[in-house]
Amino acid sequence: MTEKPQGAEPGDDSAAEEAVIEAAEEAASAGAETGDATAAKRELAERTADLQRLQAEYQNYRKRVERDRLTVREIAVSNILESLIPVLDDIGRAREHGEVTGGFKSVAESLETVVAKLGLQQFGKEGEPFDPTMHEALMHSYSSDVTEDTCVQILQPGYRIGERIIRPAMVAVAEPQPGTQTTSAPDAESAKSAESDKADGGSES
Repeated sequence: MTEKPQGAEPGDDSAAEEAVIEAAEEAASAGAETGDATAAKRELAERTADLQRLQAEYQNYRKRVERDRLTVREIAVSNILESLIPVLDDIGRAREHGEVTGGFKSVAESLETVVAKLGLQQFGKEGEPFDPTMHEALMHSYSSDVTEDTCVQILQPGYRIGERIIRPAMVAVAEPQPGTQTTSAPDAESAKSAESDKADGGSES
């Protein structure tokens, strides 16, 4: 019968094995906790990036909706004002004939005030340079009184909203008279005097 070494107790081998297993499990658990923390940080960063991207998309969406809303409003207002231009033309003609009086005068002035508040602007004045982007020439003539294409008569005023032209001004245009002398009188007199002095100097010599 084999005797056990002195100092050894039954179960010592199993206890050692259990201690090794426990140490391995603790090490594995610590490694797992470290890995979980790293994964959690990575996931948090990803979710933060997703949230920031969603916020940016939402802000862009709000701006686009607001821009579209303003565009729709401008189009609607423009259509209404454009339909009122013939009425404003009638008021203008009536005013030229002195027929805007009494209650009609009050109504006409109220209408003109309202459309002005909505942004409708009238343009076109006699004497201003002709601009094909703002004026439409219905009549044409030549004049020695102008030095460039000039609106000499406003046949029908133009209207715009901001920079958008709703209707160009209908005008009569005068161009400079062909063959008009561009040299000013003082310059011509100076040239004649110089020629005369030169002739006098030549005769004296």
